[in-house]
Amino acid sequence: MIDERTAKIKKTNLILILLVVLITAVPLFYHPQGSEFSGADSQGAALIEQEHPDYQVWFEPLWEPPSGEIESLFFALQAALGAGVIGYIIGFLRGKKQSADEQQRIAWEKAASS
Repeated sequence: MIDERTAKIKKTNLILILLVVLITAVPLFYHPQGSEFSGADSQGAALIEQEHPDYQVWFEPLWEPPSGEIESLFFALQAALGAGVIGYIIGFLRGKKQSADEQQRIAWEKAASS
């Protein structure tokens, strides 16, 4: 029974890994020729400039990163920190639930042996 369960889990994990690879790889190869990738911020700014050419910016960044690579680095760092915090919270809550389940199981075993 354990071998069947382990084989099923391995098969499911393999399918999930293949799906992640496909979801990641397909957009890299399937895009129109000459297409340009840009972020939503630049597209929004371009639309505002097109619709309202007399618009005055009311806020400027306090510090502008020296290059796009550093800006991408900060974005990736922010995403990694956020994922770490969310992963820690989920792991903490799961461990707390497992501990409570284990304590309940021990209490039931004590009650059954009495």
